[in-house]
Amino acid sequence: MKTSPRKTLQSLRSQRWFAADDIRGFAHRQRMQQQGLAREEFMGRPVIGILNTWSELSPCHAHLRERANAVKRGVLQAGGYPLELPAMSLGEVMVKPTTMIYRNFLAMETEELLRSLPLDGAVLMGGCDKTTPGLVMGALSMDIPAIFCPAGPMLNDRYRGQPVGAGTHTKKYWEQYAVGNIDQQEWIGLEARMTRAPGTCNTMGTASTMTAIVEAMGLALPGASSIPAMDAGHSRMAWACGQRIVQMVWEDLKPSRIVDKAALMNGVAAYMALGGSTNAAVHLPAIAGRAGLALGLDELDAVARRVPVLANLFPSGNALMEDFHYAGGLPALLNKIRDELALDCLTVTGKTLGENIAGRLSTDDEIIRDRCRPLVAAPADCPEAAMALAVLHGNLCPDGAVIKPSAASPALLRHRGRALVFDSNAELLAAVNDPDLDVDQNTVLVLRNGGPVGAPGMPEWGNLPIPKKLLKQGVRDLLRISDSRMSGTHYGTCVLHVAPESAVGGPLALVRSGDTIELDIGRRRLDMLVDEAELARRRAAWQAPQTAYVRGYTRIYQQQVSQADKGCDFEILSGNAPTPEPPIY
Repeated sequence: MKTSPRKTLQSLRSQRWFAADDIRGFAHRQRMQQQGLAREEFMGRPVIGILNTWSELSPCHAHLRERANAVKRGVLQAGGYPLELPAMSLGEVMVKPTTMIYRNFLAMETEELLRSLPLDGAVLMGGCDKTTPGLVMGALSMDIPAIFCPAGPMLNDRYRGQPVGAGTHTKKYWEQYAVGNIDQQEWIGLEARMTRAPGTCNTMGTASTMTAIVEAMGLALPGASSIPAMDAGHSRMAWACGQRIVQMVWEDLKPSRIVDKAALMNGVAAYMALGGSTNAAVHLPAIAGRAGLALGLDELDAVARRVPVLANLFPSGNALMEDFHYAGGLPALLNKIRDELALDCLTVTGKTLGENIAGRLSTDDEIIRDRCRPLVAAPADCPEAAMALAVLHGNLCPDGAVIKPSAASPALLRHRGRALVFDSNAELLAAVNDPDLDVDQNTVLVLRNGGPVGAPGMPEWGNLPIPKKLLKQGVRDLLRISDSRMSGTHYGTCVLHVAPESAVGGPLALVRSGDTIELDIGRRRLDMLVDEAELARRRAAWQAPQTAYVRGYTRIYQQQVSQADKGCDFEILSGNAPTPEPPIY
């Protein structure tokens, strides 16, 4: 690790605000002292911003107020001065219509907080789904030293002797409740206990997927992403983030020195070995774009073909993040796939990824598997079933769609069935309990107008509910297709992120109930078996849906957002062209 400063005090950004012997410098120092600070507290040392996404409506981040205090201790003890800044909190479940619509908002806020204020470095505090990519995207665009401090997963629960976690089991038990296998009193009891402590979802949902990817990319401390939120070690990790960011400022260790294509592909490899959320297939291209890099969906598919799922975690497996942490966490998993990694990539520690994970071995080979014994034993006729991700193309998704085979039913990964099409989530939910719904176990459920422009914001509607009629018959999975997303905690044979989306005239807009849909996972194809002449007639008759949004941020979002295969970032925010430092007068 480099310990000698590469930057001088005079070259720190904060000195532009505080060091000048003029009226503006006087005013800046004056206003700091207005808060009761002594001049000597903040003068002559790096100023560290702590971007905190704490909120009382974000239960995953309920503990981040206290963790910010631990970060502050670390910063002070390392010779810096910490300043805590609130940033938009994207608490999944509570934020409507979807947190995804505000990921870019948080990215903008992060970038501009770091740019407009006298900060030399930043600790990024978050973890719930879109918070992690939003913070990282903004930090990449601003490019001052930054370290990510993950919120950490919630604690495990148990029910009838089995481990219980967030999201995955909510869906599982809801299906049991819907058909009467769980009574209302028991259901209410589950509601009160399944999420029994602050922290992010303790399955391999989007939260843990993204924090692990960011760690594998080198932007978080080794092992940080799996420490349970309520573990004493989590507070120590937050303190260590505060200590380390001060040294990173002196070393001028900015995100641009860490995140190159090799580091990005380290994150992709970790994603596949974890059996991570399909949402990462949207966030990774967006993160890459902020670093001035290209990352296509087919590159993700290529890694998924080589790296099987090795982490035994819901929804693909049967364990939870607390178990993963005890087994050695991400460093132990990365050691299982060392040959897929660029081990010489620089990280926030000042060391390489290879140095960070050296000697960090698994203590439980059932939780963190060897490559010769992957989590999913794929049948001989469907080897793709062991993969965390497959990228599809075809006349339904010319720009791509994704599916998570490891959490799907192998029998449905090669499937042909009759489409039942819904134009909105409301229409679907109104029909799903109809005992006369024209649906059977071979039907392909299709939901459109759920994409980034159409919904808007691409909500997590893609795990379409199984009709009650079929649940009563014992059917627990169907092939489902949508231009929306799916919670990373969920499971089932769901084709997602269909691009282009239906609302902008993608082929999904042309499907009609009764059309035959074919999925062939081996060929990576998703097609509607409708002749081109008929599709041309439908295309000529198609009219774009009208938006209900004529003003405000949502209208900006609809006008600026890219499609799912490009990461759903705003066109004006992508790329790594520098933005000038603010003038000070």
